[in-house]
Amino acid sequence: MKLRIAALALLWLCPAVSAIAQERVAQNPDRAVLERRLRERTAQITRQRLGLNDMQMQQLQRVNSRFAPQLTAVVRQERETRRQLRQQMAAGAQPDQSRVSALIDASLRLQKQRIALIEAEQQELAAFLTPVQRARYLALQAQFRNRAEQLARQNSGGRPRGGRRRPPPAGPTGR
Repeated sequence: MKLRIAALALLWLCPAVSAIAQERVAQNPDRAVLERRLRERTAQITRQRLGLNDMQMQQLQRVNSRFAPQLTAVVRQERETRRQLRQQMAAGAQPDQSRVSALIDASLRLQKQRIALIEAEQQELAAFLTPVQRARYLALQAQFRNRAEQLARQNSGGRPRGGRRRPPPAGPTGR
């Protein structure tokens, strides 16, 4: 339940996640109610922490909804590219040098594309948010993303999405 709430919180604050979740909401009407409540709550939190007026809230929601489909597409492509690269580099497999090169190039291109979208979004936000409001908004987005990732890790037993456990972090000596 906590994972669902955190994921739904991202809907409003992270446009790239929103379109994916909206597909799932269409499949589960109870989830739609939960999403609506969560959107209302995150809107209240955002309004309060950023000190937004009604006009700014409406503009923020419009900007988020305009960039969501583009960001969602890029994030999906990045995820698929990373998956393919992991598959090429899997232990025991003989990586195809040209395919690995193409995947690295695609990954870099997609990262640049995502950054360009974020920059364009930030330019639009700058038209009605102060720099301090934008900084607070970025921090709020990061808090929700981090919390959702934390809950996802807890829900999966500390395993990444692929189901394999990550190796423990190296100590101070690098071992």
